[in-house]
Amino acid sequence: MLSVIIPAANEAGWIGPCLDSLLASDDPGLPVEVIVAANACTDATVAEAGARRRAAAARGWRLAVLDLPRPGKPGALDAGDRAAGGALRLYLDADVTLTPPLLARLAAALAGDGATYASGRPEVAPARDALTRAYARVWTRLPFFRSPAPGFGLFAVNAAGRARWGAFPAVISDDTYVRLLFRPAERIEVAAGYRWPLAEGFAALVRVRRRQDAGVAEIARRFPALLANEGKPRPTAGELARLALADPAGIAVYAAVAAAVRLGRSTGWARGR
Repeated sequence: MLSVIIPAANEAGWIGPCLDSLLASDDPGLPVEVIVAANACTDATVAEAGARRRAAAARGWRLAVLDLPRPGKPGALDAGDRAAGGALRLYLDADVTLTPPLLARLAAALAGDGATYASGRPEVAPARDALTRAYARVWTRLPFFRSPAPGFGLFAVNAAGRARWGAFPAVISDDTYVRLLFRPAERIEVAAGYRWPLAEGFAALVRVRRRQDAGVAEIARRFPALLANEGKPRPTAGELARLALADPAGIAVYAAVAAAVRLGRSTGWARGR
């Protein structure tokens, strides 16, 4: 069985499209259960997710919606894990949408006995804000984004992979933590994509980038041994110079966001919506 675990905190505007894209997936060739771990939601997230039960049943899938009173993504992930029965686990952010082949290709990639981590090829969803579009043009050309299976917003593991950790630690960047539990040779990027939205607007980009940087720093401080599994190159001065020549407006926005991040400090969880 494949268990899909979706933590959700006030995601009424996103959980519907996320589940609709999941339910439109190609047949993965094994039973599927979907667990939405709604944590301390005060909007229509629970109702929006529950409205997809009939569509899930029509596919022969089980859709469970956990209405959790306590906030916090690590706790929601743990609650989803406790409710899950699948040997394969897919962890999915509620604002992500899948392409139809992705679920089946992830299931196939995780079929072996060895500990395996898998993700798809990320695509940035079209942004309304011009500054966000400029930032995205640069960010999507950096080595991390182009590295195999970066896994932000969506990652999957088989049973041996899930055994690498117990409860999710209370960290800012759970996806970074899990990715670094696997050596680069144990991480697979399948030939199918998913869409992930960037924060809209300069202030939101700064808040989220600051949180992302704080999350990476926290992993380095608390779990320094994991950094040996990073396996991603840093952008060279030559690469940045070529980007600046190719897209001066984009590099100016990217540099301005980076400068604003250095002038402030993270206040914990943040998102641009």
